[in-house]
Amino acid sequence: MESASAGAELPSAEDRRTVWRWGALTAIGVVLGYAAVLLANSRHFYTDDTESQYAPMWVMLGRHLRHFELPFLAPDQWMTGNYTQEEAGLFNPPQLLVDLIAPSVSNLAVLVTVVKLIFSIIAALGVFRICREYGSRPEWAAVAGVAFPLTGWFLFFDEASWVTSLTGTAWMLHAWAASIRYLRGRSGPLPVFVYLYLAISVEYVFPAVEGVLMLFAVAVGELVFRKAWREVVRLALVAGCAGLVGLATYLPSMLSAKVSWRGTSQINNDQFLTVPWSESLNASLPSTLPSFTSWWGYIQPLPVTYIAWFLIPVLAFVDWGRARAAWKELTSIALFAIMFLMWTAGPGTIGPLRWPARVLPMLAVGLLILVCVLMGRFGTVRDWRQRSIAAGVLIGLLWVRSFSADPHNWHWHLLSALLVAGLGAAAVWLWRTRGVALACVLVVVAMFPIAYGQVARAQPTPMSWNLPADMAAAQRAFPGFDGLTLQLGNRGLLQPGDRTLEGAYSSLVFGNYAKDVHRNYVNGYTPNGHFWFGDMICMAWDSSVCPDSYRRVFATEPVTGRTIADLMKVDRVVLQKALYPDAGNQPAPAGWHFVEYPGHQRWIWVLERDGGPISGVNGRVADAHNVSAVSTSETPYTSVVKVSSQSGGKVVFARLGWPGYRVTLNGHPVSFTTVAKSFVAVDVPAGTDNAELVVTWRPPGWLIGSAAAAAGLFGLAAMQWLYLRPRRGRFSGADAMPEPERELVESLS
Repeated sequence: MESASAGAELPSAEDRRTVWRWGALTAIGVVLGYAAVLLANSRHFYTDDTESQYAPMWVMLGRHLRHFELPFLAPDQWMTGNYTQEEAGLFNPPQLLVDLIAPSVSNLAVLVTVVKLIFSIIAALGVFRICREYGSRPEWAAVAGVAFPLTGWFLFFDEASWVTSLTGTAWMLHAWAASIRYLRGRSGPLPVFVYLYLAISVEYVFPAVEGVLMLFAVAVGELVFRKAWREVVRLALVAGCAGLVGLATYLPSMLSAKVSWRGTSQINNDQFLTVPWSESLNASLPSTLPSFTSWWGYIQPLPVTYIAWFLIPVLAFVDWGRARAAWKELTSIALFAIMFLMWTAGPGTIGPLRWPARVLPMLAVGLLILVCVLMGRFGTVRDWRQRSIAAGVLIGLLWVRSFSADPHNWHWHLLSALLVAGLGAAAVWLWRTRGVALACVLVVVAMFPIAYGQVARAQPTPMSWNLPADMAAAQRAFPGFDGLTLQLGNRGLLQPGDRTLEGAYSSLVFGNYAKDVHRNYVNGYTPNGHFWFGDMICMAWDSSVCPDSYRRVFATEPVTGRTIADLMKVDRVVLQKALYPDAGNQPAPAGWHFVEYPGHQRWIWVLERDGGPISGVNGRVADAHNVSAVSTSETPYTSVVKVSSQSGGKVVFARLGWPGYRVTLNGHPVSFTTVAKSFVAVDVPAGTDNAELVVTWRPPGWLIGSAAAAAGLFGLAAMQWLYLRPRRGRFSGADAMPEPERELVESLS
């Protein structure tokens, strides 16, 4: 009753039913956990980057997909239009399915909550599978699975805001379970490849790097445990195949780094979001508010280092004598947790990897798996009195550490410690009198009111933009702007009462909100934008601008003699009144006039061109000096222009100068430059007569990425064939299938 073996014997039909039952309870537990969180804050999963970046991007991408388009580049969206850089997951099939559905769900809060719930269930079942692969009882595997989506950082950041971290982590956890099965001969290479590729192709680099470290930990663990050199080499080859296929996801960003905000490789330690190791001692006190430097100062308003109420006290109920004899089997889990514990403390920036606190979920999942495997194999209530005293001492240490980090809330920490002690005593009593299953049920059920209390205590959340969730209502309320619009405003000037659809969001866009209201804006949310463009007009990641932006946009660019607004071919400039209170009382820039939009005068001044819109005139030709340039064909990726010039001249395009452009003149490659380090420009030689100038963009490195993907798929096919070949002669009829598939068929029959 108190332990489970890690042997490789096939489970009986009854055992399989038990596992399926606890797996189903894991999924139900995640649903109940989400319900508890939503009772505390109905918008918890629709906040910060989810509302301002991801959900609007899903809607926009879905509209394109429904027209059978995959938008790698959207030139009008100057801030966000290079979607090979924007965590869009353009090569990730589940994400494309989400995109395809998104435009049909008017309430974005409902959309993202359901999507995140599904991926949280996937993540929880991944944790469940990992625990089972290391021999844990299904009851404790379920405890770990339900607990993980309710851990501090994962709940308050990855699930609430950074959804690509949630989705990538979910697939990475299944890759971990599949890797163990492959190494131990219980499955083939295909599941490992699929899960790794899905983790890589979400286009968020952290799960990809975390997957590499996971594979390293698993490989070391298997070498220590079984000296399985051949199996580890095979796993490395399969992982390499997944990496080759996934290379196309990151190669464009890598090759564009020199012009992006993130820049090239660097290693710094600025202490921002670096978490001291001692904060891990807060892991089991629900009231903990850790101390490290973040956006909100030193003491955090959210319990981001919390993992699970039982995690530390339950160590007193491990039979450590028996556990020590099995240490080799658990090496990989311990190594995984240790690596991420070290990472959380810094450096602050390693190339594109910044803010070490982002890996707190990996520390949490590593410790949850380790503790629940220990409990699932070596848990005991023998000598329960002495063990209860030891658990009480551990709870006291938790209180001391939480008090040290946040002394002003000592009374909440004391109540929290008493709560953990009471729950622990009840769980021990159930274990002794009713069995381990009911004790585990109590451990899980206690998580829900704790999650509710943590989220409720954090209200009003410091993360919300409070963007409207109802797309249809937002579109009706917004001005009917056609053409291409540039907004100059600053989100920091919005007061809390302004952030409503009846307020500023009826007239102003920040982040990707323009995609919600289905308007064509320069503005957008980008974590990895074009450095020189942002610098030129003083626009930040959320599309907020500095007061000097108005002057810069209408300043004359010296090479062309045109304004920046002309070179961008914008039709309208919207000025936030809070940032430019007197702009509408001053003369408009030359060639522009102010226009009133009834119902929106409180928030914005609107400038429009005297001669009407120009964004659709002559393609993307923004300026032609000493050149006759007539657009004959235009797509997001290609501009075709007929050019003539007797003395030679320059054509400037309303295209941002991302790497990946190629230019031909009458089919012959020619060089190109940029104006103001931003606009694509081509010098046309003297004597050119009615020549065809073609400017084409492709994601940089796409040929290399395609070749790598082909090589990776070929390698996977070879590995799968080598796996299946010896099994074909071993079985016949209904048995002629790999063991994992046989097990699945048997379990379903």
